[in-house]
Amino acid sequence: MSNTNRSGRGKNRRNSAASQGQGNASASRQPSQSSRPSTRQQGKEVRPQGASLSAVRPKGRTRESAPIEGLPVSKNEETVIDIIGMNHDGEGVGRANGYTLFVQGALPGETVRVRVMKTKKQYGYAKLLEIVKASPDRVSAPCPIYDQCGGCQIQHMSYAGQLAWKRQLVIDNLQRIGKLNVMMEDAKNTEQGIRVLPTMGMDEPWRYRNKAQVPIGVTEGGLVGGFYAKGSHRIIDMESCLIQHEHNDEVVAKVKEIGSHFGISAYNEETGRGLLRHVVVKKAFRTGEMMLVLVTNGRDIPYKDEWIGSIREAIPHVASICQNVNKKQTNVIFGDETRVLWGRDVIYDYIGDVQFAISARSFYQVNPVQTEVLYGKTVEYAGLSGKETVIDAYCGIGTISLFLAQHADQVYGVEIVPEAIEDARSNALLNEMRNVKFEVGASEDVIPRWKEQGIEADVIVVDPPRKGCDPRLLDTILEMKPERVVYVSCNPSTLARDLRVLEDGGYRTVEVTPVDMFPHTVHVESVAMLKWKGQD
Repeated sequence: MSNTNRSGRGKNRRNSAASQGQGNASASRQPSQSSRPSTRQQGKEVRPQGASLSAVRPKGRTRESAPIEGLPVSKNEETVIDIIGMNHDGEGVGRANGYTLFVQGALPGETVRVRVMKTKKQYGYAKLLEIVKASPDRVSAPCPIYDQCGGCQIQHMSYAGQLAWKRQLVIDNLQRIGKLNVMMEDAKNTEQGIRVLPTMGMDEPWRYRNKAQVPIGVTEGGLVGGFYAKGSHRIIDMESCLIQHEHNDEVVAKVKEIGSHFGISAYNEETGRGLLRHVVVKKAFRTGEMMLVLVTNGRDIPYKDEWIGSIREAIPHVASICQNVNKKQTNVIFGDETRVLWGRDVIYDYIGDVQFAISARSFYQVNPVQTEVLYGKTVEYAGLSGKETVIDAYCGIGTISLFLAQHADQVYGVEIVPEAIEDARSNALLNEMRNVKFEVGASEDVIPRWKEQGIEADVIVVDPPRKGCDPRLLDTILEMKPERVVYVSCNPSTLARDLRVLEDGGYRTVEVTPVDMFPHTVHVESVAMLKWKGQD
């Protein structure tokens, strides 16, 4: 994916979720294209480097791996096991005579009958056949296509259960990967370890997504669009997604209907032919404005004026209709060229009191309600009095920077994506905030240069991609020794790893708050507050 498509805060560049979006049942499998089987790319087999296809699959016969001797279970065997936990993919974890089995759809505390499907030396995978004893957290998934779609992974778990599990997932990573001491819930002395607060959830954890990215295919009945079936590029048509805003569903349905009427062809990723690749819809929750982006395999659109006219008539609240041209045979949604077909080139929305201009390819958080919660916790942990200098090390389009600027004396934001910095500067002007400075570059290069210029940070905020902070940035933080570090994370494992480095360098992790940005998926955001040791 190009940097242009990933412009946004660090977290927003971290996965296809910057432009592909996390938790998007109508876009693709979660969390990103990398979640698809690594042996496939666009439906084609990938050969190991330096190996011929015959070396991978001999002619005339199909080779199966030899069974592993000495395991307590064998392939296709049925057994009853207790589920003792759930892994980061949302699979139940059970034991069969000490041997670990991962079971999709099973919940902690359940007794289940399973069929062993695949075995490895240390663990295996099994299919859920029967729930012998159900968990108190088991619920019926309300989505009618939940079993087919890969967008949500834990709809079969109560929302209270989801929030508790996400908190425990963060704790497990802090302890197992970071070797960090987490404070017991009833402990009163904060020096005993890190306080991990309950996960901050939503009052209404449905219909929270403000952006839909829908791949388009074709059947005899016309255009279809919805989601990729699990582990494939086969598009399953969908009328409604329960985590999408209702208006997004309505726009996608109308575009499919109108496109079919005018005979618009769908893109075929195997042949590289066909016009319409994706329909992208953005909804501004606060202002109500909507943007429609037609991603096409070429610039020319048959019946363009008639098509736009029909869309405007059917969907009067759409304020912007854009076209993005992507001729490449790639899984990346957006191409480099975007043009306005009708209306404005941006729509406007607010997070808190800060206004943002949202263009076709600029990033904007997909759950605006929880974004305000996440940023509010970030500002709280920064402990600002109005006199501080703050550095936002992965500032993206300036969303966190502008929040911080309302409470700080000066904020400096750095981001490696030039287009994101352009958006950040525009958003600062839009809000008439003059105590914010943005610069393009890698934070580990720019921040030391700022230090040489005499800029000393009281607080450094980091919001890195899923891979975590660059080691050189961590070294830079330890050299600058700000009073506080606020770490915003979308990946508990890399959060734990980086906190370990900062703790070894002289910081103490005081508190971590998980935030549920993507209900009914396995993803969890966290905000961590660190203080330089010796501070009260």
